[in-house]
Amino acid sequence: MALLAAAPVTAQDTAQDTARNTAGDAARTRILALGDSLTQGYGLAPEDGLVPQLQAWLEARGHDVRIINGGVSGDTTAGGLARVEWSLSDDVDAMIVALGGNDVLRGLDPAQTRANLDGILKAGAGRDLPMMLVGLPAAGNFGAVYKAEFEAIFPELAAKHDTLLVPSIFAGLGDPSDPTALRGLMQDDGIHPNAQGVTRIVKALGPEVEALILRAEADPAG
Repeated sequence: MALLAAAPVTAQDTAQDTARNTAGDAARTRILALGDSLTQGYGLAPEDGLVPQLQAWLEARGHDVRIINGGVSGDTTAGGLARVEWSLSDDVDAMIVALGGNDVLRGLDPAQTRANLDGILKAGAGRDLPMMLVGLPAAGNFGAVYKAEFEAIFPELAAKHDTLLVPSIFAGLGDPSDPTALRGLMQDDGIHPNAQGVTRIVKALGPEVEALILRAEADPAG
């Protein structure tokens, strides 16, 4: 998820980060991770963020891959939709979409979240990119109907666009109903995982990203 009070990373910052990550990089498979502060690495040392840890995990398993950090702190699905076109540079081979946490924090209409994510996935499909959609649970404070409508978005859009699906980015952290167990894996804000928590997330997420890599390598032309 993402912290609303987090200092925002601008679109220009993300574009510059994308350029640094891709320029002169001969890696065969480049994957854009389009997300919010969890993708960006909010509150963590650079090497402890989700993208660097995932990159290291994949490299340790022999993958010739580059994960491009497309995380913007505080971003909603609307923000992701607004920047997906220019984020998908010509050398991107696949895309991970991990947005929606800030929509939940703001209580945004699930119908709008669905439309935004649908637009993002359409942009990737228009480039024939293999994609992975990463969901997350909605808190119950907006009611059972809101929770059900929000959580239904991810499997339904994944089926519509034939993307890989990770139902919850937090699955690797264990039972969400056990706050005591989660406490040691979260930063002080109780929203963002700490370095150990990210390691757990990567351990669960990594094999799913490997499946995405296989899809990208099976169709290298896109």
